[in-house]
Amino acid sequence: MVNSFVPLESNPDVLTRLAVSLGLSEDLSFHDVYSLDDPDLLSFIPRPAFALMLVFPVSDAYEEYRREQDKDKPPFETSSDDDVIWLKQTIGNACGTYAVLHSTLNGPAYGHVRPNSVLAQFKADLAPLTTKERIGYIENSKSLEAAHSAVASDGDTAAPDATEEVNLHYVAFVKSKSNVLYELDGRRAGPIVLAKLTPENDVLSPAAVLFVKRFMDREAQAASPSASYLSFSLVALAPSL
Repeated sequence: MVNSFVPLESNPDVLTRLAVSLGLSEDLSFHDVYSLDDPDLLSFIPRPAFALMLVFPVSDAYEEYRREQDKDKPPFETSSDDDVIWLKQTIGNACGTYAVLHSTLNGPAYGHVRPNSVLAQFKADLAPLTTKERIGYIENSKSLEAAHSAVASDGDTAAPDATEEVNLHYVAFVKSKSNVLYELDGRRAGPIVLAKLTPENDVLSPAAVLFVKRFMDREAQAASPSASYLSFSLVALAPSL
């Protein structure tokens, strides 16, 4: 069992290589998102966008908000009727890889997963498992560890050591097969339902980005009343160019 991974850089090329190595078709890839409301900047991202991955500095406000929101929730238990596959994060510094799994195993994006791939096997194996069984499955997956290790040293900056504490966290916003927008964060108590979308709405539609902006606003304001989004990074899973 692996206790910690080398953290992934928030780099679309790195994240795409990881997803493709696990079985995602090269028809999809991750793209930098430079604005959530500027039409000109959004026009560079192919549509539909299937998932958004936000990287943000972990603040005391996030930890307090997370604990407060989750304290009265019972432990999440899976069922055959689940609209999404959610994975509790227990591997240190692996939030980027958990976000990639959340983004590719759920919703329309899964239709772009190659048969007989690691992701396809994960989907089949994870679906019937309990939350605790899923933890053991992911912790003991040699294929996931190998895929992560193969790209962990890529990127534009030197990768920190696996045991180093990194103050950044990934969270995924995913549109499910039933057109529900979810916040999927392995450090929360379970999947978080945000909104019902129309079939035409993707995760970059105004109805969806409203919730992403609320998340970013909350964290930015907690850091400083005059804080901006400069400390955040956002990528979208969408058709390849």
